[in-house]
Amino acid sequence: MNQPTLPGEVALASLRAVVFDVGEVLVDESRLYGEWADWIGVPRHTFSATFGGLIARGQDHRQVFQHFRPGFDLEAEEQKREEAGRPSTFGPEDLYPDARTCLGTLRARGFTVGVAANQSRRTEAVLRSMDLPVDWVGTSAGWGVEKPSPAFFERVVARTRCRPDQIAYVGDRLDNDILPALTAGLVAVFVRRGPWGHLSSSEPELERAHLCLDDLKELIDRLGRPAS
Repeated sequence: MNQPTLPGEVALASLRAVVFDVGEVLVDESRLYGEWADWIGVPRHTFSATFGGLIARGQDHRQVFQHFRPGFDLEAEEQKREEAGRPSTFGPEDLYPDARTCLGTLRARGFTVGVAANQSRRTEAVLRSMDLPVDWVGTSAGWGVEKPSPAFFERVVARTRCRPDQIAYVGDRLDNDILPALTAGLVAVFVRRGPWGHLSSSEPELERAHLCLDDLKELIDRLGRPAS
């Protein structure tokens, strides 16, 4: 007897483009936040635990800086770090081991591959300098709109030049990635890594994602060629 085709498999078969979030999808942010803890003079374990507590309560993780240093100006502190020779952004060494391979493999198979994330202009420049095997890079700073706003995903669709149901958005957050991507009509792919990924993994709404993965190697295995 033939096995029934699952809805997620139907959605994957229609794909022509794959768009990736950055933090904890392509980039491991462990070093980045560890160095921020050092910069503001907080033990890394304390910083990490407080960071996780804010996420678990559904608060903006950037409030971790305000918790330890009220009035903290993130942009000004980034500039100070740059002037001190201690860059505040990630680099090629922070890419997850499967990131570049996944991007390159999907692009070689014929998919349009993009990167779209809530990032500053500074990190957008870093992304562009990394020579990733992608067709385009878009950020909230460059577009003037942040996830989970519907306008962000409208920009993803416009930049990709495909129908929403032909685009997969790959993210680690239920609130910022999976649910708004679904609302926009995109195929939602969840990666279970990083703090948001692990905290979201037991949420009932995660069942709405078309595909749940532990890493990007699995995405290579699940996607063949783009739909004609």
